[in-house]
Amino acid sequence: MAFRLWAHRMPGNSPSADILEPAIRLSQQNYEKMAEFVTRELGIKMPASKKSMVQSRLLRRVRELGMQSLDEYCEYLFSPPHSADERVHFIDAMTTNKTDFFREPKHFDYLTQKVLPELEGTAVHKLKKKITVWSAACSTGEEPYTLAMIMSEYALTRPQFDFQILSTDISTRVLLTAKDGIYSRHQIEPVPRELRRRYLLNGKGEYRSLVRVRPELRRRVSFHQLNFMDEDYRVKQIFDIVFCRNVLIYFDRATQESVIGKICRNLVQGGYLFISHSESLSGLNLPLTSVGASCFQKQEGL
Repeated sequence: MAFRLWAHRMPGNSPSADILEPAIRLSQQNYEKMAEFVTRELGIKMPASKKSMVQSRLLRRVRELGMQSLDEYCEYLFSPPHSADERVHFIDAMTTNKTDFFREPKHFDYLTQKVLPELEGTAVHKLKKKITVWSAACSTGEEPYTLAMIMSEYALTRPQFDFQILSTDISTRVLLTAKDGIYSRHQIEPVPRELRRRYLLNGKGEYRSLVRVRPELRRRVSFHQLNFMDEDYRVKQIFDIVFCRNVLIYFDRATQESVIGKICRNLVQGGYLFISHSESLSGLNLPLTSVGASCFQKQEGL
């Protein structure tokens, strides 16, 4: 998913917010100021119950800057000339990214068995000769690289089949990780052995605990920063397939409708949208029809 608020205590030496020294705790006034910024910029509601989590999540950045308190950091965050640059760090600190290779695998089965054959046979695809995919909440890259593996496998027996994947996320930090395409062996456990052999490179020497996505697969995927709260996503492509999973659960219903509505501007008529199995578009005014479990198709005239 693109992001979720840090929702548990920091491990190791990071103290829980409920035992912070009073001098370093964030005042309620400053918490509300930060919470309003997060809601406005990220679309996520920030009730008072999130305060201890926010304090814990910001402690590392406070230490990095050599500050003495969270209130001092808040003043720094919202004061020129630091505010523009620091807000990037703040957003990165306030968002954590949970994703896996082959997460919710039934989506990839449906993609291979139903969606790709159907799209490949359309007149539109025959004219442009390339399937375009948008991983709209790509996090550290596991989802778009999974899609690239799946579609590369599909192409093995179809020489004319071609595809390209755009991947976006709000966090510049995770995008850097995604672009590198380097993962631990633990992270790639969900990848089938044959696909590991075909699409991943094993590290050697001091890097033997790591793997890297092969360059020919990385070239299939581009990465760009995007905030779902922007009115204009500045995405020029029209996509056949969009994956936007495990993001909507952090928005209220009005924001869900707004975000998916804007995504649909870049979805071709007859194109497919995948959301998470834990999410729902029920009751939202969108140009989509349900065609499978958490899968929707953009229909003519809707």
